[in-house]
Amino acid sequence: MAKNVIIALDFPAKNETLAFLDQFPADEKPFIKIGMELFYAEGPQVVRDLKERGHKIFLDLKLHDIPNTVKRAMSVLSRLDVDMVNLHAAGTSGMMKAALEGLTRDDGTRPLLIAVTQLTSTAPDALKEELLIHTPMPETVLAYAKNAASCGLDGVVCSPMEAALVKEKCGQGFCTVTPGVRFAGGDVGDQKRVMTPEQAARNGCDYIVMGRPITQAPDPVSAYRQALREFLG
Repeated sequence: MAKNVIIALDFPAKNETLAFLDQFPADEKPFIKIGMELFYAEGPQVVRDLKERGHKIFLDLKLHDIPNTVKRAMSVLSRLDVDMVNLHAAGTSGMMKAALEGLTRDDGTRPLLIAVTQLTSTAPDALKEELLIHTPMPETVLAYAKNAASCGLDGVVCSPMEAALVKEKCGQGFCTVTPGVRFAGGDVGDQKRVMTPEQAARNGCDYIVMGRPITQAPDPVSAYRQALREFLG
């Protein structure tokens, strides 16, 4: 599995997204993440347009609903030719299995399907006091990851702090996609469980997702390349 840095395109509109991407040379096509804000603002066409420009795409919509609804939604998303999609592991095994079925095309191909374990903005006290989950964060994340693996999913979204444990228990081929990555000394924003790109690499992360440290940097292209250097070595 090829490790990579994914840029979170957290922009409110297509024109701002294209203005950001146009700063990169024509032969440099970063792996990008399209999240709820951009997708809800522009719809599926923005995915098609960015795919046509040559980018690999992680479509980050975090589906979570009854199994039949998620299955039907995934069958629609499978037509967009993205490289990775996700859902919430909290939707349980029935939902994850239905999602996998819906995502798989008639020829057997499909994007990578990964499950969100716990958001990297969730602090341990919120896990216990608000979500009423009384097992420690690493145990909770691991339980969700093992459930996703048993359903045939390709990996999970987790914090870089849990990536090594997920790899140990679910196998080296089980993908770890990790937000909550910041440059040393950078603003952590609303993230609670963070590492640097170099630390994330040592901890077994396959993909790191970075938004504001790159998109809001004075020189985004240089920031992206710095992330690649630190993460890939």
